[in-house]
Amino acid sequence: MENNDILIRLRYALDIKNTDMVEIFKLGGIEVTKAEVLQILTKSKDNYDNEVAGDGDITENDENIKVNNSMLESFLNGFITFKRGKQDPKPDQANSPSLSLKNNESVNNMVLKKLKIALALTSEDMIDILEKAGVNITKGELSAFLRKKGHKNYKECGDKYARNFLKGLAIKYR
Repeated sequence: MENNDILIRLRYALDIKNTDMVEIFKLGGIEVTKAEVLQILTKSKDNYDNEVAGDGDITENDENIKVNNSMLESFLNGFITFKRGKQDPKPDQANSPSLSLKNNESVNNMVLKKLKIALALTSEDMIDILEKAGVNITKGELSAFLRKKGHKNYKECGDKYARNFLKGLAIKYR
């Protein structure tokens, strides 16, 4: 699943307004305008569609902004701050959270972790959300997705679980 698709689904599921999206990006340390948010949330046309159109040129109005992993993680950090409020750092703690995601890693585990924190969900809540989307998962399997990479019980979260979790959020919050 692409990062833009994750943002589109998250925005729909939680009914986040465009002005709130700009604010969330700002809280995460990224300055975007409302127009840029609209470009981020626009689904890209497939290459096949461009070939059928004839010339294959894309006008600037059709251009969309591709969200990279660090931009998505900054958005989710801002979303945590937006939902839970700004936390005063402890004396021995860094001011802003460091980005934990490397360029080639899957973002699904991080999305589940950060949404769990932002929405103050328990493991039972997350299991219920997944069940609403038609996915049965045990507490142990969910725990493996929420572990730190490198832990012996860590398991990479597939697109199926992330997609259905966002679908379950839409069912619960809409």
